[in-house]
Amino acid sequence: MKLELAGIQFGYGNSDLLRDISFEVAEGEVLSLVGPNGAGKTTILKCINKILKMKKGRVLLEGRNVAAMKPREMARSFGYVPQSSPASFPLTVFDMVLLGRKPYIGWKAGRRDREIVLGIIKLMGLDEMAFRNFNELSGGEQQRVLIARAFAQEPQVLLLDEPISNLDMRYQFEILDTVAVMVRERGLAVVMAIHDLNLAARFSDRIVMLKNGRIFADGKCHEVIDADNIRKVYGIEVTVYGDSGMPQIVPIGTIAKKKLSGVKYYEEATRG
Repeated sequence: MKLELAGIQFGYGNSDLLRDISFEVAEGEVLSLVGPNGAGKTTILKCINKILKMKKGRVLLEGRNVAAMKPREMARSFGYVPQSSPASFPLTVFDMVLLGRKPYIGWKAGRRDREIVLGIIKLMGLDEMAFRNFNELSGGEQQRVLIARAFAQEPQVLLLDEPISNLDMRYQFEILDTVAVMVRERGLAVVMAIHDLNLAARFSDRIVMLKNGRIFADGKCHEVIDADNIRKVYGIEVTVYGDSGMPQIVPIGTIAKKKLSGVKYYEEATRG
């Protein structure tokens, strides 16, 4: 199973937010989209999932144009976890995860559907809150439920938009570790938008680094995450350790110095 993006272009009017986005993701592979805010990470995920309509290009799953897929087939093929939770969803955690089975359910959920949901709830550590109201959960807890719902779809491709943004350190590692396990066991292809470069390097097979709606670099983690690329894309000086294995990024601190200089200027200007 292979997901392929070929020459994607997207924008509004004469303004293009994405240009010539092309990459492939294979079965059992985690590809992370990284880049500063506004680089196009979320937009790419929404183009893959047909939430946004592209100006040009194609998204292919096993050689088939995704544009020709009907909604039920899309829901069986792609699991999508957005950045934020729905504002109001008066369902229990169990029922929220059960929604992931909707592409397979006729009039009502069967025994297998319920068993799948219970298994995923256990896998995600949601046992104790299974019958709590989704709206009563914290933002991080809601995010874990939405990821569980995507797993319940049994998709071929998992699209994750900042899946750990509301989670503490423990659950960041647990969620990404769980994704890695699911990728290996079920042969998923994962496309994940993520800000944390250290976690991206730890849990990704490949990195696509974006700048201004274009691909700036594409390759293995140690090929993409280096001090020169980070300086050119993020505008920050860093030191990268262990670049031959699992890169770790440490900011040098020049931005903090500039900010302190600005604070000093402001204090002097307002003192008089």
